[in-house]
Amino acid sequence: MNANEIIKSIEAEQLKSEVPQFRVGDTVKVYGKIKEGNRERIQVFEGVVLKRQGGSNRETFTVRKISNGVGVEKTWPLHSPNVEKVEVVRQGKVRRAKLFYLRDRVGKKAKVKEIVK
Repeated sequence: MNANEIIKSIEAEQLKSEVPQFRVGDTVKVYGKIKEGNRERIQVFEGVVLKRQGGSNRETFTVRKISNGVGVEKTWPLHSPNVEKVEVVRQGKVRRAKLFYLRDRVGKKAKVKEIVK
């Protein structure tokens, strides 16, 4: 067994069994575990998915929200045990894989069209 196969087997063990289905442009709620001293609580971070990158257990996604008039972006590892769950609030209609243009926009211009089913 070569080194590449060993690495793949270790990575396969770290994958979550159920990966949430969401795409770039979707508005999601990320339930993240936060440790404060010896206590642990869950904090919700709701925003638009700007990008997804990487593969297997290294995959990450970046979520952006506006908090008190200031843009806040947070990058989460998809398969991290600190991410309790990812809930899709609404699906967005976008035509590109990375939505960095939203960083320059403020107010209603920073909205992503919703997919109406």
